Amino acid sequence: MVVVLIDEYDAPLLDVMHEDENLPVLRNVMRNFYSPLKACGPYLRYVFLTGITKFSQLSIFSELNNIDNISMDEKYAAICGITEDEMRTQMDADLEAFSAKLHTDKEGLLARLKANYDGYHFTWPSPDIYNPYSLFNAFYKGKIDSYWFGTGTPTYLIEMLRKFHMDVLQLGGSVDAAKEDFDAPTERLASAVPLLYQSGYFTIKDGMEALDVYTLGIPNREVRLGLMKSLVPYYLTPDTFSVSGALIAMAKSLYRDDMNATLQAMQAFLSTIPYADNTHYEGHYQQVLYILFSLLGTYTDIEVRTPRGRVDVVMRTAHTLYIVELKLGKSADAALGQIDLKQYPERFALCGLPVVKVGISFDKEKKTIGEWKIEKN
Repeated sequence: MVVVLIDEYDAPLLDVMHEDENLPVLRNVMRNFYSPLKACGPYLRYVFLTGITKFSQLSIFSELNNIDNISMDEKYAAICGITEDEMRTQMDADLEAFSAKLHTDKEGLLARLKANYDGYHFTWPSPDIYNPYSLFNAFYKGKIDSYWFGTGTPTYLIEMLRKFHMDVLQLGGSVDAAKEDFDAPTERLASAVPLLYQSGYFTIKDGMEALDVYTLGIPNREVRLGLMKSLVPYYLTPDTFSVSGALIAMAKSLYRDDMNATLQAMQAFLSTIPYADNTHYEGHYQQVLYILFSLLGTYTDIEVRTPRGRVDVVMRTAHTLYIVELKLGKSADAALGQIDLKQYPERFALCGLPVVKVGISFDKEKKTIGEWKIEKN
């Protein structure tokens, strides 16, 4: 008896996902490739196919009518990653060695590993799953870095985000969806959400099992940073060298919690970017702020709900929580006034950090920050 294991069964199709002419041709080639498995049934003990996206059974597996999709089965929820229990038991010695190398304790290391590589769920309820590729590379290299995302963002993903007009604010927030909305065949996409979920850029963050309704979002810091970096050429500039220089200047200032110097560096950088025509609405600048703040490595959230409204951007450093409101063509005082009028700081009174209010005004003509005001709450 033979066991057949096929990894990345979908890789050839993903290369032509956005090509309406070539996709059907290659799909037929793949169908012919998999068809012999049916005739070999008496000799096969086990067949296991893995991939990052879901193609309908009829499209390439029409003759393999006994395939069982286990992607969202609860009993297989932890099959494709590392759980925290496994970290604390089977990898305990590795944790000890790694924490000693980084001059921290084991709990401190676990917190950093969790923030960077944990957070995947393939059903709900589900244990937290670590990305094994990134986790093992971190142990091997002795360094917490971007490993999975360092392999590169697939072109097809960027093409699909552009095709379905999914903006940065949608990517950075959370999305509520029924199971059939995201566990859907790739060739019948009505949005980019199924592709983001199936390829690991979104994961299940919460769910109502009785209704088959789930909340999806970015799983961890590594994915968030990598995704934002991949969007820079489309939302800011293809000159990644200038972006790196600007981010270094901003990061140094923000590390000192000097928001004034951070915004000065951001203003200078944005004034050098040749913007397109789609910069006349406030949401564009909100996306720009979100990308830049996220790339600085801080916790950044957008459209944060409060009892009286929504905060444009909330950013948390190690020592400070910043509430940021922006205006286009209006004064920084008007932005600060909205923070006070809506009493946004009350929402974060128990966060345990000093709260700083930041009002930013973008200049319509210069396409960069015009002025800003900073106040401690």
